[in-house]
Amino acid sequence: MASQLIHFAGLSDRDRKVALPLPKLAEGDRLELHVRHEGGEKQTHSIPPSAAAAVETLLAHMLRGERVAVLAEDQELSPTEVSAILGVSRPLVVLRMDRGDLPFRYVGKHRRALLKDVLVLKARLDTRQVAMDALAEDTEDLIQTHGL
Repeated sequence: MASQLIHFAGLSDRDRKVALPLPKLAEGDRLELHVRHEGGEKQTHSIPPSAAAAVETLLAHMLRGERVAVLAEDQELSPTEVSAILGVSRPLVVLRMDRGDLPFRYVGKHRRALLKDVLVLKARLDTRQVAMDALAEDTEDLIQTHGL
């Protein structure tokens, strides 16, 4: 699969004020999308139950002011795109690829990593960051309490 530039989308403050979150869907509830075309034509599309949760999650994130991107699990990403997801520099992504922390393949001379592998790495990095934050908090507590 060819890599595509990740496009992050968000709602403006005005749109966030007028949009409402979806109500929690119960079993048997259906989600429908109503489209009004510029010429006045109306269409209704039923959203499958398995996709309704994704739509609900997407809208919830956008209403909180977060920017979102929708990608397939097997989407291949460039190091630049991976750096946007991980919040690190591109050279650090390349280093992690070279060290074997992030599986990748070459497409010509270009590196590509699967989104699912990037998310596994992100989960590991997030877990490590939580542990480091806890350690820093404990260290600060020891300094304040015991003057170490």
